[in-house]
Amino acid sequence: MEGETTKTSKDSKLTSFNHLDPSRQSLHALRDRKRLSSGAMAGTTQVVKGLLQISLGGVNAFLIDDGELTLIDTGLPKSDDKIVAAIESTGKNVTDLKHIIVTHCHPDHAGSVAALKRRSGARVYMHPVDAAMVRKGESARPMSPSPGLLRGLMYRLFIPKTPQPIEPCAIDQEVNDGTELPIAGGLKAIHVPGQCAGQVALLWPRRRLLFVADACANMPTFGYALGYEDLEEGRKSLRKLAALDFDVAVFGHGSPIKSGAAQKFRQAFAS
Repeated sequence: MEGETTKTSKDSKLTSFNHLDPSRQSLHALRDRKRLSSGAMAGTTQVVKGLLQISLGGVNAFLIDDGELTLIDTGLPKSDDKIVAAIESTGKNVTDLKHIIVTHCHPDHAGSVAALKRRSGARVYMHPVDAAMVRKGESARPMSPSPGLLRGLMYRLFIPKTPQPIEPCAIDQEVNDGTELPIAGGLKAIHVPGQCAGQVALLWPRRRLLFVADACANMPTFGYALGYEDLEEGRKSLRKLAALDFDVAVFGHGSPIKSGAAQKFRQAFAS
């Protein structure tokens, strides 16, 4: 155990937010798996027609194929090779990627946006509050652990005390609450501060699907993310999401909910 402890500060550089599942393995085994996964090929899963979930060692990115490609979130720094491989596994090229929507500035979501923009030439979209951070290569603000013993323990083990820098990136278009992007038949941005001040969720009415980002998580169980900048603001955002109409929910951390998702949100967060 002493040897494991000496590795903690080094391992924290690779840590992403809200990303470990103790129901499957011990916390230490999961940390080992996270470290080893850095060289593995990303796994892809079709969620609904035209949408792949790209699993990047504890955090998810999403690829919409609607003739042209749209990527939602970009993983930690140096995840671009994995994402390009996932794109190529569909028979497309990275230059077919036309849009990159970054849901918030945390390094496990915005970490590879600059590299992917450079490789693809895609337009990048963010909320203005977090766009200002990413333009400067900043990736986090102070947070506090969520309620609950398990989430509190996981927060203290895996959320780095010092924010991880990312490569600065130009943001082509800022999106605000209610912005409707003419992508994949229409994506509506919903501003959901609390976990991160400039975070957006995305509603995809064509597929009755909600991209939750990190407003909450489906890991280790469905509920709060590991930490929030402002928990009460985060609760307001979750009530806002619970009022929407959707069947499927996908998360930055955890597995999709493929049916009855809005009802689960209402049961968990509406009051």
